[in-house]
Amino acid sequence: MPEHETRKWSHHVTESSDSLDLEKGVFKKGSAKEIAASLKQSAEHSKQRKARPFQSAMSMLNFYINRAGDQLSKSRRATLEKAKKELRKDFGREP
Repeated sequence: MPEHETRKWSHHVTESSDSLDLEKGVFKKGSAKEIAASLKQSAEHSKQRKARPFQSAMSMLNFYINRAGDQLSKSRRATLEKAKKELRKDFGREP
């Protein structure tokens, strides 16, 4: 596989994964609440998910954060981490 293809496999997975039908640009949304709400809606309505809605949504968010790694700015990472808390709230899973 050419080098440029191996570096972009995570983008391909995020865009075309069978695990969840995501809204386009969900991880680019401005607020943690918007990201969480979109992931929740996608997880609840997706016919392709393999796990329960909460687990599917949280897995996709974690996948994105982990794959983006050092490419995320501190503020963007903070927003995405806050989206995890919002997602827990939205699903009634607050600690």
